[in-house]
Amino acid sequence: MPFLFPLLGYLSGSLPFAVWVTHWRKGIDIRTAGSGHATTTNVIRTLGFGWGALVLALDIAKGFLPVWLALRFGGAWYWPVLAGVCAVAGHIWPLFADFRGGMGLATTAGGLLALYPLSFFIALGVLIAVLLLWRHGARATVLTAVILPPAFYLLRFPASLVWFAFLDAVLVALRFAADWRREYRELWLDRE
Repeated sequence: MPFLFPLLGYLSGSLPFAVWVTHWRKGIDIRTAGSGHATTTNVIRTLGFGWGALVLALDIAKGFLPVWLALRFGGAWYWPVLAGVCAVAGHIWPLFADFRGGMGLATTAGGLLALYPLSFFIALGVLIAVLLLWRHGARATVLTAVILPPAFYLLRFPASLVWFAFLDAVLVALRFAADWRREYRELWLDRE
């Protein structure tokens, strides 16, 4: 029943680790602190680097696992793509956190690592380069998301990766549009 992989992806993505960890450690809802997002960077702001690293690893894993399972047991090439896209959608609009989640980057990273590990390093390099040039986290992320699908296509990466990057770019652009006008002091960790 490969149609269950997208459902697994969404449910996996819906595990709001940033919300749970900050509530457990500090008794607060991360979405009421810092940037107001359930993200690794906001956990770093609120709890410190170690807890942020834990949330990052968990958020990457929840994108990686459903894609990896769909690759092994899903059959057709599009089931891993749908599992990954649904995991990112679950992270952004989590069932288990009132549909108010994170930005989707770490979960996207997990999907990229599962589909084609080299793509993760390319995406990270492009994001860092654009971020250093533009010095605005939300805009750099949207531009990176728009660049990756045609770049992966031109590099002749597998069609599944190109489709994942394309569909993911739509989700990430929608999510980061809310921060398009946000003011940053230092790339994306601090807010005016």
